[in-house]
Amino acid sequence: MSDDQQGSVKLPQRLLPIPASISPQAQAALRRMVNGDGVPVNALHAMPAPDEREGWQRVKAGADAWYAANLGDGLAAVRAGVETIAAGSATIHVARPARPIAADCALIDLHGGALVFGGGDACRASTRLQADQYGLTCYGVDYRMPPEHPYPAALDDCLAAYRHVLERHAPARIAIAGRSAGGNLAAALLLRARDEGLPLPAAVVLLSPEADLTESGDSFALNQLADVVLPGSLMANNLLYADGADLAHRYLSPLFGDFAPGFPPAFLQSGTRDLFLSNTVRMHRALRGAGIDAELHVFEAMPHGGFMGAPEDEELVREVALFLRARLGIQSNPS
Repeated sequence: MSDDQQGSVKLPQRLLPIPASISPQAQAALRRMVNGDGVPVNALHAMPAPDEREGWQRVKAGADAWYAANLGDGLAAVRAGVETIAAGSATIHVARPARPIAADCALIDLHGGALVFGGGDACRASTRLQADQYGLTCYGVDYRMPPEHPYPAALDDCLAAYRHVLERHAPARIAIAGRSAGGNLAAALLLRARDEGLPLPAAVVLLSPEADLTESGDSFALNQLADVVLPGSLMANNLLYADGADLAHRYLSPLFGDFAPGFPPAFLQSGTRDLFLSNTVRMHRALRGAGIDAELHVFEAMPHGGFMGAPEDEELVREVALFLRARLGIQSNPS
């Protein structure tokens, strides 16, 4: 055993059963993501090397086709209207709920997708869904992505969108939310906005944030393949996005930023099988260590991104809604 492996724990070959401690719907979701040999279906698909631009174009086209085939499933009951606008470099989908709970409040939503996928129609649909779920005007930032637009294009777009929202809403009535890659951008946006002297919002929601592009946390080893949604490293995506920039810089890996003073109260979520569990718990500890009010929600056996509609996912939406109402000063639940 090499020096850098000394003290490592050797695990025997094993099967990881689906636990009875989660809902039947969540158990079914985990079963759907594993093939007959017990291998996560998503583990069968490798990302191209960072310099294989044509390969990335093909993967992005495949992802767009998947989103298009699945977008309608969760949108039939969504009533929020949406328009698409431009604000500086940013494309923003603005969705307004049919029954807003606070007309002067705004939620800036930053979509997931491994810093490469999830834009366009998928972002537009997600913006409508967030507006409906939380009863808030939602600004979904359709940020530019690699390979055509590497760092800092996405962060530039997020900052342009934030400036746009600040012109229309008081900071105390704004929250920012990001999932996965969007969680990276949400935290990085706050660090950069503070660096540029902008007022910070009332709250931030970080759902399994990709807060460390160096992938230095324990769960990148421990939950590899246990996470059926995200079974392995995204380093190829990270290098493509960074385009030669230092992965440990706070604008690329906000986990390594300085959160005091002024970082807003935070809601963080992950699952015990999430590859990004370490990102989330380390971010929570970093925020708490800086004196920031931060709450952590870890769900039993949940992989990255949730169970695709199980009761646990509905519980998470309710928890986020409670957090947003409290932090935005909304006194009553929607009727």
